[in-house]
Parts: sequence; structure tokens; C-alpha cells
Amino acid sequence: MALPTSIKLFEMAPRDGLQNEPGTLVPTATKIELIERLANAGIRHIEAASFVSPKWVPQMGDAAEVMRGIQRQHGVVYSALTPNLKGLEGALEAGVEEVAVFGAASEAFSQKNINCSIAESLARFEPVLSRANEVGVRVRGYVSCVLGCPYEGDIAPHKVADVAKALYEMGCYEVSLGDTIGVGTPLATKRMIEATRQQVPIEKLAAHFHDTYGMAIANLYAVLEEGVSVIDAATAGLGGCPYAKGASGNVATEDVLYLLEGLGIDTGIDLQVVIGTGYWITRQLGRQPSAKVALARGCTQRTPG
Repeated sequence: MALPTSIKLFEMAPRDGLQNEPGTLVPTATKIELIERLANAGIRHIEAASFVSPKWVPQMGDAAEVMRGIQRQHGVVYSALTPNLKGLEGALEAGVEEVAVFGAASEAFSQKNINCSIAESLARFEPVLSRANEVGVRVRGYVSCVLGCPYEGDIAPHKVADVAKALYEMGCYEVSLGDTIGVGTPLATKRMIEATRQQVPIEKLAAHFHDTYGMAIANLYAVLEEGVSVIDAATAGLGGCPYAKGASGNVATEDVLYLLEGLGIDTGIDLQVVIGTGYWITRQLGRQPSAKVALARGCTQRTPG
């Protein structure tokens, strides 16, 4: 199959990237500036916050303040994670225009992550989808552990397909397939996509890979060959998972953009500005970016500030 001619990149750094940041809470102003820098780089889809209990995810406790504080750019979608109806109502009050819900392809991971079975999690999403539909807010769906689980091991492709189908039929406009612990390889990835595309149209699927074993870019190339044209990534490779020991961050936006540019695939995003943004945010966090492209090009690519 021919590679896509254009890609929608879904930026995860402000939410998935920062939600598990250890230690001191990241200041609200820093989160807002990160989001605005990403938009200035040409990124048009940014998951900016998560409306969840601060007890469980302290870094996202200022979600409403972040969403209200952004200087929004025309044509940029600023979305938020809303796992339940309370979260959705909070997001609506803060002016969120797109939300997301998340399930898992692993029963054990679902229990550890959100304390319920896969079936129960899907049932919980029904009122969220219903309310979002009432007010004209689009809902994105996530499926975790599509290529492996820290508790169950390998995940059968048909399990992924079943959960993706349920989310799609429930009304999610797009379903993001997440290799949460980053154990996938290209062949396993292709088999997972092949099974899932039998249940959900390929243009409604997105790829969300973590880079624990260094396979994320290889896996992304594999799904591009299958026709996937939506990629989740996080600037500087930020992220991780508290319920998946050893899982590293998301695939770095910088590395994804370098791959896509090398393939002649249009993104409309300025790689140099993203590199600078990655150095800026990791400097705020007291470390270096994990993006291979950023490290190769060095800190001379940083933007002012």
C-alpha cells in the first residue's frame, strides 16, 4: 500500500507528557507556554489537559486554568482527556472543544489503571458520549496496551479490534491505538492494525507508540505502510505510565517529523521550532530531551527563552 501523502500529528506533551512528571508540580504558566509554543510550530491538534481527580493525577489539577489561559489560535484544536461525566462537565465549562476517553485491550491493565473491567469502562463512557453529542463536542477514543501488557504479556489482535470497534460504534470519531509499554515490533504492529482495520475504517485509526525498546519509529513506519495517517507524539519524548513499570515516554515529535520529512510526507509543522520547544520544556523540568533528532542537532536549535 502507498504511504499517506499527508499526516495529522496529535501532540501529547502537555497532557500525556506531563501528567506523570515526578516531584514538583509543573507551573500552570509553563504548561500554557508549552501549548502556545507547540501551536506556533504549526501543530494543529494538541491534547492540552486532563480533567481527572487531582488526587490521582496531581499534575493535571490545574486543567481548567490551563484551558482558560491559552491564547487560542484559529485552526488549532485544543483537546482534553475526560474519563467520566464529571470530567466532561468540567471541560465544557473551561471551553474545551474536543475530548477523549480511554479504555484498554487488557483486562488486567484496565483494573489497575481505572479499577474496572473493559466492559465496565465502556459502559461508563456511554453518558460521556451522549452528553458530548448533545453539545456538539467531538470525542476521541484511546485503547491502551494494544501490543502488550505489563500484567498479561502479549495481547491478541482481535482483543484490540473488539475494543476499538466498541469505541467507534459508541461515537468516537477516531480511535488511537496505544502501545503503552512500548514492547511492540513492526510485524506484531502490522498484525494488530490488520485485525483492527477489519472493524474500524483505517482512516479512523491513529497510532500512539511509546519508545521503551526503541521500536516506536519502526512501528510507525509499519503502520504508515498499512495506511494509518494519524500519529500521536510528544515533543522531547515526554511521558510514561505509572501503571507500566519501565515504560518510557511517547515517541518524540521531533523524531516523527524527521521520519515524515524524509518520506516526503507533508505535516505543515516546523521541525526546528519543535526542537527548540523540546529543549525549552526539558530545561524547565531539569533534564535533556530524549528525542534523537534534538540530541543529534544540539542545543543550538533552541528557540529564545
